[in-house]
Amino acid sequence: MEENQPKTESVPKPEPKATKASTGSKIAIVLVRGFIDLPQPVRDTLHMLHLTRKNNCVVIVDNIVNRGMIKKVKDYVTYGEITEQTYNSLVEKRGVAYQGREQDRKKKYSYKFSVINGKKYKSYFRLNPPRKGFGRKGIKMAFKVGGGLGNRGEKMNDLIERML
Repeated sequence: MEENQPKTESVPKPEPKATKASTGSKIAIVLVRGFIDLPQPVRDTLHMLHLTRKNNCVVIVDNIVNRGMIKKVKDYVTYGEITEQTYNSLVEKRGVAYQGREQDRKKKYSYKFSVINGKKYKSYFRLNPPRKGFGRKGIKMAFKVGGGLGNRGEKMNDLIERML
């Protein structure tokens, strides 16, 4: 072996840390407030989440990237983990079949849709306003103090059932 060649050592990559945010569970996000007087970064994040109207709901995977997006829009949405039973009833009652194209004709852009049980659905659900409202103090206060915004945790299942 020649001494002029540089030594190439393989440096082991650190393993990713297991965090609570990477559990792989499903989070439902519902847009509570409208788009009037929204800052542009918040508006863009809501469009990336496909939340374009009040009472629209999306279901996303719980990971670090999605948690960051939720953190940015937490003052305009309510969110929480949902069970598989609630997700199935949401798809059954409010799922709209996607009938558009999968890609444009030049095959440069792929359109967004969800595949559930072999069927294509739109990636959002349009819900009714909840029976008995979002919270006693309205939609401008956090859920912890009796309002309708922010993290609901397990109580998100109850809200979605009231909105179906």
